[in-house]
Parts: sequence; C-alpha cells; structure tokens
Amino acid sequence: DLVRSRGLGDVYKRQVWNVLNEGGKMSFKAVKKATKIKAEKDMYAAFGWLAKEGKLAFEEIEGEMYVSLV
Repeated sequence: DLVRSRGLGDVYKRQVWNVLNEGGKMSFKAVKKATKIKAEKDMYAAFGWLAKEGKLAFEEIEGEMYVSLV
C-alpha cells in the first residue's frame, strides 16, 4: 500500500543520503552495494526523490554513472 511504500522509500532515501554523505561521489554500483538495497528500482526511486529535492548531482565518467550530494 501507499503508506508502507512511502515509508520504505524514506528508509532507502536516508540510506542513499548517508552513504553519499560519508563516501562522496560514488558509482551507482557502489551506492547499491554500500546501501545493501536489493532492488535497483528502489535505489533509483531514492535517487529520484533526492534529485527532486535538489540534493543530488549526476555525472557520467567513462560510461559509468556517478552520483554525489550537492
């Protein structure tokens, strides 16, 4: 249901923010591994929420996507 999924989304969002706050710019793969978020769609949803809030920057380096806090 919506309430449960929104709550879980907040958890993933905090995990992603904490990992990037500690690690700086990281590849998508590194963020997924560090957060232990199993489903990529959940990680991308967390990226989406944080990006919508203006908290993320994205960069492609040699074909690999990186994300960092702004």
